[in-house]
Amino acid sequence: MAGTSLAMRSMASRQLFSLSRRSIATSQALRAEPLRPNFQSISRMARRGYADAAPSPSPSPAAPSPSPAPKPKKRFRFLRWAWRLTWLSGLGLTGAMVYSIYSLRHPEEQFEPSPDKKTLVILGTGWGAVSLLKKLDTENYNVVVVSPRNYFLFTPLLPSCTTGLIEHRSIMEPIRNILRQKKATVKFFEAEATKIDYEKRIVHISDDSEIKGDISDTEVPFDMLVIGVGAENATFGIPGVRENSCFLKEVNDAQNIRKRVMDCVETAMFKDQTEDEVKRLLHMVVVGGGPTGVEFAGELKDFFNDDLKKWIPEIQDNFHVTLVEALPNVLPMFSKQLIDYTESTFKEEEITIRTKTMVKNVTDKYIEAQVTNPDGSKSIEKIPYGLLVWATGNAVRPVIRDLMGQIPAQKDSRRGLAVNEYLVVNGAENIWAVGDCAITNYAPTAQVAGQEGAFLARLFNTMAKTDAIEKELQHLSDTQSQAKSNDERNQILDEIRERQKQLRRTKQIGPFQYSHQGSLAYIGKERAVADISWLSGNIASGGTLTYLFWRSAYLSMCFSSRNRVLVAFDWIKARLFGRDVSRE
Repeated sequence: MAGTSLAMRSMASRQLFSLSRRSIATSQALRAEPLRPNFQSISRMARRGYADAAPSPSPSPAAPSPSPAPKPKKRFRFLRWAWRLTWLSGLGLTGAMVYSIYSLRHPEEQFEPSPDKKTLVILGTGWGAVSLLKKLDTENYNVVVVSPRNYFLFTPLLPSCTTGLIEHRSIMEPIRNILRQKKATVKFFEAEATKIDYEKRIVHISDDSEIKGDISDTEVPFDMLVIGVGAENATFGIPGVRENSCFLKEVNDAQNIRKRVMDCVETAMFKDQTEDEVKRLLHMVVVGGGPTGVEFAGELKDFFNDDLKKWIPEIQDNFHVTLVEALPNVLPMFSKQLIDYTESTFKEEEITIRTKTMVKNVTDKYIEAQVTNPDGSKSIEKIPYGLLVWATGNAVRPVIRDLMGQIPAQKDSRRGLAVNEYLVVNGAENIWAVGDCAITNYAPTAQVAGQEGAFLARLFNTMAKTDAIEKELQHLSDTQSQAKSNDERNQILDEIRERQKQLRRTKQIGPFQYSHQGSLAYIGKERAVADISWLSGNIASGGTLTYLFWRSAYLSMCFSSRNRVLVAFDWIKARLFGRDVSRE
């Protein structure tokens, strides 16, 4: 108790001493100032004295006043805005994807076009025909589509289906999904066109499905005809090609190749198989150094490196891929820089390239090829194989060859139907041709066929508008001749002049001009080459970044949101679980 009271007295004495010092300082300041009444100063000093008398500690008068806290600097503002923009873009893309899927699943009601309109028959469901259908105003015509397959096939990704990287249904778009989105009803017949009667304007079609109805052959009349049936695989008359080779144009071709690859692997692992037979069975030969052959060779080698040799390690010393090309190099449509890059990449992947090698004969176990040696001499060599994929050239289909025989202007054509600058078949009226069955100044690629189909859609839409305006002009002309007053006649003449201006503007559609967007090819090992048109020149690139561009470009080129989602899921699934090594 005595200690506590002593401490309290000591604290009180210190407070009194501090108060007295502040009072003396205040009185000195008052004596220094002139004596005039200043109530604000008095009240301020009174408040200051009261505050000084308070027990809470206060800073010394000599201490500087505290500076305001610095504001936080605005750092990384660009990154914050970039993140917000990315977030909003992703949200917008997701919304657009959801809307497109909803609209695809819930089509609007269609109406039947007038029977008085012209009948437009489209043969095929390839790149040219489908591009035409997507942009055509079907309410202007009675549209009929005839094709032996009821789907559109995204052929650039077909080599990926051969190894199980992508499921074949992911690159198939049902044609009825496309036709159901049109405003007017479009008739579709799953049949093959067996003959085109040019004089009678009739297409003979045949139902080749396994289940036959009462009528399997019939006729389809047309006023306008678009031929987009594509082409066959060219064998160049080489014996044994069609009997022993696998082609790569259709879905069943990719399925057959996949089965053949796994058959070769499993047969090579059969008990007591000889070493020479194992090497033959595991030798995969690709004939054709174009984009299809190069991409398939790269996909096949990826399949081996990523999956086959993990689950079947016994084959890793004998599995080989060889690419055979008759020309001096592969990918002749690409620049020399990209050709060299492709060949160096194949060498790194241990894919053998046999250029200047022309196949002369094909048996069930080997091919006979004429090889041009470095000194210019030629020799015949036998190349054994387990799988032979034939990816070279196109040939004319029988229905096209028959039509060419009916038209005298086509007698000099050999590779397909010769067309003019508006894609009209030479020597014929109201018949157009697109895609691989037409001869133009451009290479027979999917890009060319797609642009040709879009051009015909614009042409046909313009023709329909022109016919409608001409009918209006005829009606106005008849009305003007029966006008009873000058004012009425002048008003009709003004309308006629306006329709004539519209007619001139509508008819201003030029001939077809191909716009080359570039060439892409996958070369394996997650690398690709691209020759892209840019302004007045080309950009040639190759590598992993080009591979990412290749994937994004093909994903955007898919015809529907459904295909894009399925392909993306297949890529993710293959990355997580690998490719399936089962036979089917």
